[in-house]
Amino acid sequence: MANALVSIQIIPKTKNGEDVIPYVDRAIEVIQQSGVPYEVHPLETTMEGELGELLDIVKRMNEAMMEIGSVSVISQVKIYYNPEGASMDRLTEKYRS
Repeated sequence: MANALVSIQIIPKTKNGEDVIPYVDRAIEVIQQSGVPYEVHPLETTMEGELGELLDIVKRMNEAMMEIGSVSVISQVKIYYNPEGASMDRLTEKYRS
């Protein structure tokens, strides 16, 4: 069972002020390739899994930004950690119809 939720908003700085959406798309690809459950929202993406694995994905996302030409990146990260178990569905089920 997962023990953490990690939400990330990645804000890459581009060389010439280019649109950041292709960079964000690449960051989401890193999450997709990891195989962890995730949800994309307008301002952040939330992942569910083991804390160490999720933090490694955050690291790979930042590295991917550099690989495709970003000069720097800001990652705003929120972590929910519960050794007894963490679930996106459990935390939001009362809001779903």
